[in-house]
Amino acid sequence: MSRLQNKTALITGGNSGIGFATAKEFLEQGATVIITGRSQASLNEAKKELNGKVHTILSNTSNLGEIRSLAKQVQQITPQLDVVFINAGIGKFAPIEAVTEEHFDEQFNTNVKGAYFTIQELLPLIKDGGSIILNTSISAHMGMATSSVYSATKAALLTLTRTLSAELLPRRIRVNAISPGPVTTPIFGKMGIPAEQIDGLKTSIQGQVPIGRFGEPAEIAKVATFFASDDSSFVLGAELIADGGMITL
Repeated sequence: MSRLQNKTALITGGNSGIGFATAKEFLEQGATVIITGRSQASLNEAKKELNGKVHTILSNTSNLGEIRSLAKQVQQITPQLDVVFINAGIGKFAPIEAVTEEHFDEQFNTNVKGAYFTIQELLPLIKDGGSIILNTSISAHMGMATSSVYSATKAALLTLTRTLSAELLPRRIRVNAISPGPVTTPIFGKMGIPAEQIDGLKTSIQGQVPIGRFGEPAEIAKVATFFASDDSSFVLGAELIADGGMITL
């Protein structure tokens, strides 16, 4: 298949999880793919696993200085982009009494500020009629205890999906969001939860999913392919929930 033939896509946080699976899927669909990540070692490993077919840029989404230089680095690879998948993000959970300014700022700097200014910097490179995809979360729709900061960042991205869709109408750039439910990714090891509690958490969450399992990153990647391709030419400002029925059933 070649749904993305002759398209060039950039995926932030494309070195692991959903981002890596999307890079793989985009390549299989014929796209030229650039991934960013904040670890050169993980970028090198991702490139190796993708048989050297992907371009890599070392860039930390939480660092505004590195975001400012991202467009110039992209231009060394390609003059224009057809697709930007804002995927890089972090999730840390704590009750409100335990939330510190550092906890709050770390997530907002990466998930919201980083996303916003990455789009701003790359916008001149995105072709008219292109596609911007934001990776959000069903947490934006749930009242899940200890997730107040994380959920707020994802809700902000959903709002951004709609406002930017309206703002970019003159350029026919479509902005859409994917809201995954629980997916098997490395994020569970980065949530600030003690290791001995993670298995119990996963079991508890899985019990809330009607389909009875976690999603796979490749399943979310196929949703991203829909938004990246011309198949979604009449879809903008939309959110596609991919959660195994967790909040929809």
